[in-house]
Formats: sequence, C-alpha cells, structure tokens
Amino acid sequence: MKYLIAAAGLLLFGCAQKNPPLPVYGQVPPFELTSETGQPFDSKSLAGKVWVADLIYTTCPGPCPRMSSLMREVQQASSALPDVRLISFTVDPEHDTPEVLARYAARYQAQPERWRFLTGSREALNHLAFDAFKLNSVDGSLNHSTRFVLLDRQSRIRGYYGTDEDPVRRLLIDIRRVLGETS
Repeated sequence: MKYLIAAAGLLLFGCAQKNPPLPVYGQVPPFELTSETGQPFDSKSLAGKVWVADLIYTTCPGPCPRMSSLMREVQQASSALPDVRLISFTVDPEHDTPEVLARYAARYQAQPERWRFLTGSREALNHLAFDAFKLNSVDGSLNHSTRFVLLDRQSRIRGYYGTDEDPVRRLLIDIRRVLGETS
C-alpha cells in the first residue's frame, strides 16, 4: 500500500512539472535596416514581441521558396497570437531592393503588420547573420543557412529549427512556451 501511495505521489508530482525554459543561445543586438516598404526598420519595434527570423534571397532556386512557404504557414498558424512577428533577412542586398522584396512578400501573402522583409548594407546583414544569429556570412556567395531562429521578447535566441524537422509544428509549440514566460 505504501508503494502505491508513493507511486501516486510521484505521478502527481511528475504531472505538475512544467517543461524547463528553452535555453538562451545568444542576444541579437539592436539594428536598423530597410523594410520592403522602403522605410527604415528599427529593431525597437520588436521589443516585447516574440519573433521568428530566417535568411533568404529572392532569386534563390533552392531552399528559399520552401522556407518562405513554411514561414507563411507559421504566419497563418500564429494569426491568433498578436505578439508574434516574422522577419526575413536577405543575404543578397545588392539585388534585393525594397521593391524586389515587396514583390516577393506579396508572392507569399506576407501580412506587413506581422511579416517583414529586410535589406541593408552587406556589413549590417553579415553582422546579424554571422555574429548575432550564428548562422552564416553574408559575403556575396549567397550560401546561407536554412534554419529558422526563434527569439523571445528581449531578442534573445531561444531555438533553431531546420526545414527537414517539421519546423512549423515545433516553432508553434516553442512560440507558445516563450510567450508564456514571465521574464
């Protein structure tokens, strides 16, 4: 009988345990780039928001269309979560002007209040992609990571998600976890 009580107690204790917080992999510094509208985009507009970032370029013949389709799925699936933003950074700033990014955004039905496409100087984009996100260099080669990055309300990196591991489902689970955090 005492084993049964102990087992029941452990079971109840185990059920009451919450998932541990997601790890913090780094901090994205403040940045200013240019959005697909041609207007300046200041990262301060992301303060207090949970956001998902990816790296793309509009003439990409490979993974970028899939990544943007997956990002559109995240946009649709998170539509009831007003504090979620999506940010796609180009790795081809010489070609991906705001006008080009605007056409690309329209192709993927990006909602501008939730999903932004950003360009800027190669140096600024390289600093974010390589130094902050720890993904790749923006060096003109157009080689880039196909991972999505989840950031919390303080622009801290909380997760990386590959395109081959059902990123939409995993991202939505972790977005909700991060949204539920108090700090």
